[in-house]
Amino acid sequence: MEQIINKDGVKKTFSKEGIIKITEDIERAKSELQRITDRTSGFLQDQAIKVVQEILENVQLRGDDALKEYTSQFDGFLPEPLQVSSDSILNAWEQTPKGLQDSLLLAKKRIEQFHTLQVPKNISYKGIHGESIGRRWKPVEKAGIYVPGGRAAYPSTVLMNAIPAYVAGVKQTIMVSPGDSQGDINQTVLAAAHIAGINKVFRIGGAQAIGALANGTESIPKVDVITGPGNIYVTLAKKHVYGKVGIDSLAGPSEILIIADQSAKLEHIASDMLAQSEHDPLASAILLTTDKELAERLPKEIERQLTNHPRFKICSKSVEDWGLIVICDNLETCVKLSDGFAPEHLELLVKEPRKLSESINNAGAIFLGSWSPEAIGDYLGGPNHTLPTSGTARFASALGVETFMKNTSLIDFSKEAFDHTKNAVINLAESEGLHSHAESIRIRDSKSF
Repeated sequence: MEQIINKDGVKKTFSKEGIIKITEDIERAKSELQRITDRTSGFLQDQAIKVVQEILENVQLRGDDALKEYTSQFDGFLPEPLQVSSDSILNAWEQTPKGLQDSLLLAKKRIEQFHTLQVPKNISYKGIHGESIGRRWKPVEKAGIYVPGGRAAYPSTVLMNAIPAYVAGVKQTIMVSPGDSQGDINQTVLAAAHIAGINKVFRIGGAQAIGALANGTESIPKVDVITGPGNIYVTLAKKHVYGKVGIDSLAGPSEILIIADQSAKLEHIASDMLAQSEHDPLASAILLTTDKELAERLPKEIERQLTNHPRFKICSKSVEDWGLIVICDNLETCVKLSDGFAPEHLELLVKEPRKLSESINNAGAIFLGSWSPEAIGDYLGGPNHTLPTSGTARFASALGVETFMKNTSLIDFSKEAFDHTKNAVINLAESEGLHSHAESIRIRDSKSF
């Protein structure tokens, strides 16, 4: 047995096999990957659903009073007032150190530049019989963004959610975020809100904040779309209000999967895995590799980097419970396992990452090569860091400008186009047994306009 002492003087004992599972058995690997995907389902979710439903019903019924009671109960302070003043938001920016201001502005610039490229184009098509058809995009009027508190502060989440809304043309973006025990929101989070153009910030969190955004209260406007990550209660609340408002996704705990060959550096892999593990005890870090020696050396390197780690407990719990190393015969097997898991973040630490990326079908974001660690994407790569988790990258995509927009079809038929298609419409309507559909065509055919 080996002992590591963290910065608080707490001893942590690891077995000689290390703190992370290693397997060469591909069937066992598939089973482990499925276990990781399913890690937030089951009894905990069933219990949380009941709590969330009660909170949402109470917020809808009692508005601000319910928000204040839940904030006092769960966060330990009475939010009076609920809204953070505009002066406080401006002061947070002005009091931010110059170096951090520059970093936030660089991130804002890069994120905005990339998302500007995403703005969808209107479609207009003129048919041969004079008809005009098309599709027109418009932004929603109001968007609500949820920014988590708790274990860490996330100014990056402010930028990644607010900037696409701004680029889309949303008129008003409202931010909710839980305060600390004194009722204060992290100053860097407020600084990010300032440069993102958010002037309505409310110091509430949890399912109650989602309920407020979805229904509106005396103080908080009802929005059209809610985005942003949160804990299981926030996620279930978003699921419950979907249909009343739009949402970005049902985000689960964060995850990274790394595919590595013999060209990868051991220190890079360990640090990138821990960068994901430090988010949450439920976060998952996975390595698929063709290099058996690298796989066998990795646990010790993870242990070494955990020594005196400021988030030691969170990282070690994550790695022990949800970490995995799989030794594969070839990169093709790595790709198949990865596509089956559909990771939120996929790093390709291989000799030819771009070539290998062409064979990947399912991933929220792909990071190519040793100079593109996942942390780049978290902060200022440009693409959004709000990504599909828990296998949903099989069908879902990153948050983007379209999340805050909707499209409307435009149909303008001339009489010539009507005459050319009328019989087909009548035939189709009658095949479905819809008399008045067909009659609405016949009546125009029999009239002279």
